[in-house]
Amino acid sequence: MSTTNINVQSRIPGPMPLTVAEERAWLRRLIVATTPVEVAEVIVELACAFPDCERASVLWGGEIDAHPCGASVTPDEAAWSQAALVGNGFALDADGRRLAWRLVPDDRAVLLLHFARGQLATSLPIALDRHFDMASQRLQQTLKLTGVQGSHKQLERSEKLQRALFAISDLAGSDLDMPELLRGIHEIVSTLMYGENFLIVRYDEERGTMRFLYYADVEDKEGLDTTRDVPLEGRRHTLTWHLLTGGKPLMGSQEQLDEQVNGPVIKAGPESADWLGVPMLRNGQVHGALVVQSYREGTIYTLEDRALLEFVGSHILTALERKQSKNDLELRVQTRTLELAEANHGLQLEVLERQRAEQLQGALFQLAQLATADIDENEFYARTHAVVGALLNAENFFIALISDDHEMLEFPYYVDEGVRRTLVRPLGHGLSEYVLRRARPFLGRLADVEMLLQEGEVMRHNIGAPAECWLGVPLVVADEVIGLVAVQNYAEENAYDAADQELLSFAALQIANSIYRRRSTASLHQANAQLEQRVEERTHELLQQIRQREQIQLQLKHQVMHDSLTGLPNRGYLRDRLDRVLALLRREPARRCALLYLDVDRFKVINDSLGHLAGDAFLKEIAGRLMHCVREPDVVARLSGDEFAILLEGVETPAMAVMVAQRILKCLSEPLQLVGKELEPSASIGIAVADKHCRYDSADDLLRDADIALYRAKQSGRKRFEMFDEALAKNMVDVLTLEAELRHALQNDEFEPYFQPICRLGDGRVVGHEALLRWNHPARGLLGPGDFIRIAEDSGLIEAIDWRMFELSCRQLMLHGRDDTFMTLNVSARHLRYVDFDTRLLQLLQSTGLPNSRLIIEVTEGALLDDAERVHATLERLRVAGVGAALDDFGTGYSSLSYLHSLPLRMLKIDQVFVQKLDEVGHTSNTSGVMVEAILALARALNIQVVAEGIETQAQRRMLLDMGCELGQGYLLGRPGALPVPPDAFGT
Repeated sequence: MSTTNINVQSRIPGPMPLTVAEERAWLRRLIVATTPVEVAEVIVELACAFPDCERASVLWGGEIDAHPCGASVTPDEAAWSQAALVGNGFALDADGRRLAWRLVPDDRAVLLLHFARGQLATSLPIALDRHFDMASQRLQQTLKLTGVQGSHKQLERSEKLQRALFAISDLAGSDLDMPELLRGIHEIVSTLMYGENFLIVRYDEERGTMRFLYYADVEDKEGLDTTRDVPLEGRRHTLTWHLLTGGKPLMGSQEQLDEQVNGPVIKAGPESADWLGVPMLRNGQVHGALVVQSYREGTIYTLEDRALLEFVGSHILTALERKQSKNDLELRVQTRTLELAEANHGLQLEVLERQRAEQLQGALFQLAQLATADIDENEFYARTHAVVGALLNAENFFIALISDDHEMLEFPYYVDEGVRRTLVRPLGHGLSEYVLRRARPFLGRLADVEMLLQEGEVMRHNIGAPAECWLGVPLVVADEVIGLVAVQNYAEENAYDAADQELLSFAALQIANSIYRRRSTASLHQANAQLEQRVEERTHELLQQIRQREQIQLQLKHQVMHDSLTGLPNRGYLRDRLDRVLALLRREPARRCALLYLDVDRFKVINDSLGHLAGDAFLKEIAGRLMHCVREPDVVARLSGDEFAILLEGVETPAMAVMVAQRILKCLSEPLQLVGKELEPSASIGIAVADKHCRYDSADDLLRDADIALYRAKQSGRKRFEMFDEALAKNMVDVLTLEAELRHALQNDEFEPYFQPICRLGDGRVVGHEALLRWNHPARGLLGPGDFIRIAEDSGLIEAIDWRMFELSCRQLMLHGRDDTFMTLNVSARHLRYVDFDTRLLQLLQSTGLPNSRLIIEVTEGALLDDAERVHATLERLRVAGVGAALDDFGTGYSSLSYLHSLPLRMLKIDQVFVQKLDEVGHTSNTSGVMVEAILALARALNIQVVAEGIETQAQRRMLLDMGCELGQGYLLGRPGALPVPPDAFGT
């Protein structure tokens, strides 16, 4: 309910009724009033003119904004005015001092009057009925006019918004690039509100990035980077950040914006007088934002602007996504088009290559037919010229042949610039003779020929003008040059290239054969015509020639299918032979064949030490020895490098293959003299047998299984053979599985140390522990080193496992309640090869807190043999730092006693082999007891502690005590297990 009221306390009541002048002035003001508020003020002025009128107000409902002219209307007065709306048009209170009068019959406008006396209020409606009737009509007119104007403005806004949305849709479907599209969107937004300063930002929530797609600002001269995505966190607490993360519109001055956001606001860019930002949403998710701002005082944004920008924002987001999708589609289409074009180009090249190959094959076939065609010599050369001309530019073409006495060069066919002639000249030093001497093709230009002239390789001997490009290829039959075929060009743009040389070389091979065959045929015919009795002789000669040609073909085939170094069949030959043998086995299941896959041991050492020439000679000797170990139709092949294979086509039993393998190992092991060195070759052999029980579909499968067996032979120590079986194949797969499980175990900390106590033999007190590696396998349970250590070493994981074992052992010993015990760790030769092993070990002790004196590392004689000087230096540095060293498995090596006085040892451990034989029957005086006593005596002399390993019986313990051995370990004294940890080790 809006009100218009006038307080009359400051007025002097005028006479009633109005004078003519006052009435005219009042009517003029009424006519001039154009808004409901202005008409209401005129009505209030008239009402206040009555005597004793204390206050007058006009109230009405709806959306018209009325400005009160006096005191505000109380809730009681507003309720009283409702009586005039539901009654007969006016309501008078009981004392006649308050009157409510309905001004417009079809509207809710009410005049509310307050009088000092009640009598005047009773007669007022009758007195002013005519004046208020005119005022009511004027008020009704202005109310309707205001409603029409409001509807017209709303319609204009709707039409403007609709045009803007259509324009945005048109931009999204246009061919404009993205910058032009964004400028168009800016122009459209500027038609809806003040948008001189405009910003569009896109947001990728999944990647946490944003990009300023468009930025226009009259005050910000530096601008923003619109070329790349930036992390959203990089603009944390800016208005844009609040807008994107909050997902709600922000509007107002800087102070108002500070109140609308949760958290601080970091200013970026010039400060605006008014700022409006709305998020661009899709299904409630923020995908970007639109921002407009004003630097003009008085230019502010309204709630209507905010609603309008929010509505337009969803359509702008759709337009941007459509444009981006269109650009992405065009990019994918363009990329796919390029890929298809590239593929098409490749296909075209392949088609051209195939056409070229077909053309060459057709030409060779035509040349082969000319050899037996019933035509004379001139026709033969003319057709040969035509065939060559189909392959390359042969406008200038000649064939030259060496005479039988090798004195003359005959040109049976010579065409130059369309003129054909026949020439004969002595052999000299021309380009033709240069090709004949070298027996190789020559392709050269005029400058190349001039260089040959200067070098004296050829002499100037031209027939006509010199050629700009000359190509000559020798005609060779049975390694004998019989002549040449040549083409030449006098125009530089028609120069020949390597492809032309290759084509002419192929053609020359067939031309030579054809010429040779035609000459042979001509000679045969001439001999038959002259001397019939020489038919048989000539026939024999022809047969010899045929055999020679067949030999050439066989030689070519041999070169393709055999190794050039050893002359043995190569891998291709072997695979072909294997496929044929396997096919025969499928037809005849009773048959059996075997494949021996052989690898020469340590060939790389021989090759690197003696040189490649000696290595080649070595391989030739190996190939020869292998050939002597087999019989026909067995095949010996060289596969690659030092790898050979032997196919035994007919073996009655697998034992025959084993016998052949044994014979090969014996034959190869015989000493070999090479470049002054005596070598003893050896090899590792893998055997795979194919029969009805073990069938193979291809040669590669048989080669694979033989290779697996070879790998096992090499793992088992080389100079031996292994037979392939299913268990071996499964084992190879298990090795790969176990290697993967070892990596997983290292990552998931599945290894742990077990400790075997070292005790005083006299009273059984534990004085130390030996840390032993165990693996808590998730499926197989607890595993000892024997189940996985070899694979860990082969895969290179053993060092990482060892260091993890060292660390865990030291930490658990520190948690153990006693501090008067020591611990021994087994250290392999692999670790002692590193010069920084001692430094790393001491750092580990420092990090775990274990005193250096409580650690003893166990080394074997194998580690000492690797590099005695380096190992001695490492052990000495550890001794100085307090870490002791123990010699493990003492008594089983080559020179154990020599290490006792040369190495800084604190302890030696007697191998369990000697200990376990002490209590055998009749063994009291055997060599084991003598050996143990000698070791103990030597250790006492050198002040070295002794630990006897493998004590399992009380008899062994007593005998060791009698001999003076103080310390021991074994199942009798304690099995490996986890160290007991006191309850208070981890604190309370």
